[in-house]
Amino acid sequence: MLALILAGGTGSRLNMGEKPLVQVCGKPMIEYAIEAFSAGGHRIVVVGSPNTPFTRNWCRVHGIDLYPATGRGYVEDIVEAVTEIGGEGPVFTSVSDLPCITAGIVERVTDIYLKVDTPALSTWVPASLCRGSALRRSYRESIRGISACPAGLNILQGDLIEEEQEEFRLLLEEPALALNVNTRDDLALAARTLCPGEQGPAEGSTPRHGFLS
Repeated sequence: MLALILAGGTGSRLNMGEKPLVQVCGKPMIEYAIEAFSAGGHRIVVVGSPNTPFTRNWCRVHGIDLYPATGRGYVEDIVEAVTEIGGEGPVFTSVSDLPCITAGIVERVTDIYLKVDTPALSTWVPASLCRGSALRRSYRESIRGISACPAGLNILQGDLIEEEQEEFRLLLEEPALALNVNTRDDLALAARTLCPGEQGPAEGSTPRHGFLS
């Protein structure tokens, strides 16, 4: 399945440069998402924008397929990328600031999608699990009577990408999806989760942008 990892935002709330390249435990955040989808055999394309030139270069250096979107917005970049790449079947989309995501989570969401009868699937976590920035917790919906936050992990039907798609709303009690990084406090929490006991740069560091073409 085609997996689009969205990496075109400005990262202004974190204010540490391009957010996909901010390191958690010595590794850029975007690399965690890439590894999770790679382990599941998905075809990965990072969707960058003019806001993230160093992320785009990082992808080129590391041999990661990249689509340079125009950066008009999150949804607009997805539509543009799917249309240009030609993804006609199911397309996974993921934010790049979920450093705790794992291959097991990706496989679980994929398996459930293949069993439902809707063209789209959105993933949610109970609001009681949502950690980190108030921004994440401020957007809630009731899923089967439970207050829930969006996880930033979705599947869409590529050939219907410009249409409103009926979706199955999947509620997962998955702490790893309950933390996305928008602030430095979020970053420190992610580091404590992924590499407890480490000090200094492991708690999150500003990337060293040493190349640009």
